[in-house]
Amino acid sequence: MPRGWAGQGGSTRAWLRRKAEVIARDGRRCQLKLEGCTKIATTAHHTVGKSITGDDPRYLVAACQACNLKVGDPTRADPEPRAWGGW
Repeated sequence: MPRGWAGQGGSTRAWLRRKAEVIARDGRRCQLKLEGCTKIATTAHHTVGKSITGDDPRYLVAACQACNLKVGDPTRADPEPRAWGGW
């Protein structure tokens, strides 16, 4: 775990500040609007993947917890299906 996250429940002060800025910028409304959306943004979603863009606000949108959990990691991809030859 990165040193900055230690003892802070997984969030640094910089991230908490950036998250609040993104939520305010988006009017405190979830921008993902998936099925089950609560409409009230409580977090920020990385649209491209933190490992690629960091916490750049151009790649963050306000999201409710339900939508953010449903979308998950935008860099995660399922492997391509392979033909199965049987036992």
